[in-house]
Amino acid sequence: MLSSGACRLLRRQLAVGKTLAGRTWGAPKWFSQSRRLYAAKPVLLADIGEGIVECEVIQWFVQPGARVEEFSPLCEVQSDKASVEITSRFAGTVKKLYYEAGDMAKVGKPFVDIDIEGGTAPTEPTAALPEAKAPLQPATPPSMPTESLGDAQTVLKAVLEAVLARESTRDSTRGELEQGKPQGKMATLATPAVRHVSRELQVDIAEISGTGRDGRVLKQDIYQFVQQRNARQPQGQGAAPSPPRPQGQQMETQVQLSHTQQQMFKTMSRSLSIPHFVYADEVDFTRLVGLRARLNNRMAHGDAKLSYLPFIIKAVSLALHQYPTLNARVDVDVKSGKPCLMMRSQHNVGVAMDTPQGLLVPVIKDVSSLSIATIATELARLQGVAQAGRLGPGDLSGGTLTVSNIGTIGGTYLSPVIVEREVAILGLGRLER
Repeated sequence: MLSSGACRLLRRQLAVGKTLAGRTWGAPKWFSQSRRLYAAKPVLLADIGEGIVECEVIQWFVQPGARVEEFSPLCEVQSDKASVEITSRFAGTVKKLYYEAGDMAKVGKPFVDIDIEGGTAPTEPTAALPEAKAPLQPATPPSMPTESLGDAQTVLKAVLEAVLARESTRDSTRGELEQGKPQGKMATLATPAVRHVSRELQVDIAEISGTGRDGRVLKQDIYQFVQQRNARQPQGQGAAPSPPRPQGQQMETQVQLSHTQQQMFKTMSRSLSIPHFVYADEVDFTRLVGLRARLNNRMAHGDAKLSYLPFIIKAVSLALHQYPTLNARVDVDVKSGKPCLMMRSQHNVGVAMDTPQGLLVPVIKDVSSLSIATIATELARLQGVAQAGRLGPGDLSGGTLTVSNIGTIGGTYLSPVIVEREVAILGLGRLER
C-alpha cells in the first residue's frame, strides 16, 4: 500500500491534460486511494484510589517505538497507598513517555502517547475535472495504438519507481531518527517494601543485581549488598566524624517524608476538621477468651489460630445493624445544599495496619455476610499483601467504619482520628487479665 504522499504524486501525474508518450488521455474516472488512519492519542493516568492525586512511576514495561496491544502492561506506579500496574486501553505504537522512572505522575493527566492505528478511510472515486460537453458517443472504448500503450506503461512504471524510491529514502531516514531517540528509562524491579528497606539502609537500589524473577531485587539482595560493601571498607576507616557541635546550640537536621508519610499527613490533617467526641470504656472478655480457646482447640493441626480481632470485627457489624447511623457518611444534599446522612447497606470495616510503607487501612468488605472464620482468612490475606506492599486500590477503598488496634504494642487507651467519609472509629487497647 502506498503512502498518502505517493498517492498524491501519482494523482498529479495522471491528472487531466498530462501527456504520456505524446498522447493526451482523459481523466481517470475511477482512480482512488485509501490511507491508513493514525492518531497519536494521549493516555490519561486513571484514578487508582480515593483521594490520590499523584503517584510515583516505579518502572516502565515499554519504550518509545514499542508495539502494544489492548490491556498490555505499560508501567507500574506506586501511590501513597499501593502499587498498581497500569495497562493500555488501546492497540498501537508507543510514541512518547511523559515521565521517567522515579518521577511523580499526576492523576488525570497524560502519561504516555500511543499512536493508534484505525481502519482505512472510505474509498471514494477521485473527482474528475469537468470536461467539455460533447455529443453522446457509444460506450465502446476507443482503440489505442499498441505502441502508444506500451510507451504509456513505460512512463507510468518509471513514475512509480521514482515515487517508491523517494518513499523508501524517507522511511530509512525516519528509522534512523527513531533509533537516535533516547529510550525510556527502566527502573529496577523491586516491591515497595524492598524499596523501603533500601532507603532505610541508604542503598541505591539501581546498583544491586536482583536474584528474583526477571531480575527483581529481593530483601536478601540488599542485605548481602550491604555486607559486601562493609567488608570492602578498609578496617579503621569508619564513617567521617561529625563536626563538633558548639556547646548549648540546638542543631536541626531535615529529613524528607516518604510518600506514604506525606499522604498520612494530608489525610490526618483533613480528618482533624471532623468534630470528634471520644468515649472510653472497658469490656469484659472472659467469655470470649473461653470461646476462642475452645475453637482453636478444635481447629485442625496446621491451621492458623484465631485471634481476638475477627471476633471484634464481627461484633462491630452486629452493632451497626442496631445503630446504622454509625455506618453512614455525611454529605451535602445537591438540591437543598444542606448537610445530610448517606446511609450505607454494607458493613465494610477498615483495619489500621502498621506496614513497611507506613500506616495503611485495608478494608474487609461486607462483614455482615461473613463468618468469623472467613473474616480471619481475609484479615490474614490483607496483612500478607500489606507487608509485601502489594495492596491494590480495591483493598483500600470503600470503608464505612475503621478499627484501630494498638493493644499489640501495649497501649491501653487511645484517641484515634476518624477516617474521611466515615463518622466513627473504634480504638482497641491492650487486653488485661
